Amino acid sequence: MIRLFSAAAFAALALAGPAAAQTARPDQLAFRDLYKELIEINTTLSSGSCTAAAEAMASRLKAAGFADEDLKIVAPPERPKDGALIATLKGTDAKAKPILLLAHIDVVEANRADWERDPFKLVEEGGFFYARGAGDDKAQAAIWTDSLARYKKEGFKPRRTLRMALTCGEETPDTFNGVQYLIANHKDLMDAEFVLNEGAGGRLDKDGARVSLGIQAGEKVYQDYTLEVTNKGGHSSVPVRDNAIYHLSSGLARLGVHDFPVKLNDAVRGNFERMAVIEGGESGAAMAAVAKNPADVAAVAKVAQDPGRNSMMRTTCVATMVTAGHAPNALPQRARANVNCRILPGEGVEDVRQTLVKVLADDAIKVTTVGVPSPVSPPPSLGKNITGPVEQVSKKMWPGVPLVPVMATGATDGRFLNAVGIPTYGLSGLFGEPEGNGAHGLNEKMRVRSLYEGRDFLFEVVKLYANQK
Repeated sequence: MIRLFSAAAFAALALAGPAAAQTARPDQLAFRDLYKELIEINTTLSSGSCTAAAEAMASRLKAAGFADEDLKIVAPPERPKDGALIATLKGTDAKAKPILLLAHIDVVEANRADWERDPFKLVEEGGFFYARGAGDDKAQAAIWTDSLARYKKEGFKPRRTLRMALTCGEETPDTFNGVQYLIANHKDLMDAEFVLNEGAGGRLDKDGARVSLGIQAGEKVYQDYTLEVTNKGGHSSVPVRDNAIYHLSSGLARLGVHDFPVKLNDAVRGNFERMAVIEGGESGAAMAAVAKNPADVAAVAKVAQDPGRNSMMRTTCVATMVTAGHAPNALPQRARANVNCRILPGEGVEDVRQTLVKVLADDAIKVTTVGVPSPVSPPPSLGKNITGPVEQVSKKMWPGVPLVPVMATGATDGRFLNAVGIPTYGLSGLFGEPEGNGAHGLNEKMRVRSLYEGRDFLFEVVKLYANQK
């Protein structure tokens, strides 16, 4: 039997004021201890170990009753610190595909001298948890581990097998990526009906009130391109117009004013339609108009004033690094720039390169694709089988807070799974601040209330998914 928190309990949470003090329940304090342990294991590429974090979470699950055979630490022999934990809670229907609960346990580098607090110690202060990984992505990794432990302890028997993958290398995929490795070498451990991953949370206003709950379907593809001009150079006392720096700078100026065409997928169109109602006013009217007619130039220009929404509705390419010349008294023999593109799902990496060539409009500028291109795939569909359980729980926890589809403009490990035909959705129930929570930056934080609510939310939603027909 699926045990849901009572409607009265959820309503009490929803009606509590944004800044209302919340006394942690005993089970929340136990979860906080797990979260703290995971946070305080350094999992940076430079000096940390994902394997140590994976082993710690495996120990938590073993203590909850998981058998050794259902807990696997998987690491490449040549990268023993980049291990992943695969944990399995077997379902009762052997023919039903599993649901995969995915989170990465590696974190971005953090310099103690730059932070107000030690980034690798969990600090609770002023209603927030502070630490590297407090949000990205150890919050979700801790919730998944905690949920499996709770399911085991209460004797929950899911119809579908629940499998959790805590992986390494999401933040540094050019060095190593755990999901890519598992797909290539242990595909059976990753195969699923669908995947729940990072990529969407809830949106708070400046006063901490809940505005909307997000669910992510699809994400842009990350791709860098190198722009390079070479020249024979010469003495700076006899300049010529054929200058590598001038060629490159003129091309970049043209790129700087170029807009890729607007292309709305279902998730972005749904986001604009729902946020139009929530926001109202001129911005709401513009979003509604673009959702109805992406060729409405005036409405597109209005929506594009918000950089996040502009990025949602079109491919974007921006210069991020420039180097040129070899001596202050010599004409440059080489000028080079890195252009970072975030490509809409379904558009080709080579197609974007060809567009860059046309926009730069200078045969002297050579454009090459950096590294191995990321896989490209269309966004997964948001059917009622996906949105239904989310709405059922969210309406009890947060009455009146709408569910809004989103498309990630960054990149997560979901891109690798979508590309091999495993639908992957971003869902966390973790409500964040309008200015962001400092992910990848200084003083990363997670609202205490949001973490505990997200834990309750995902615990119940996954139960509903697990018993779906």
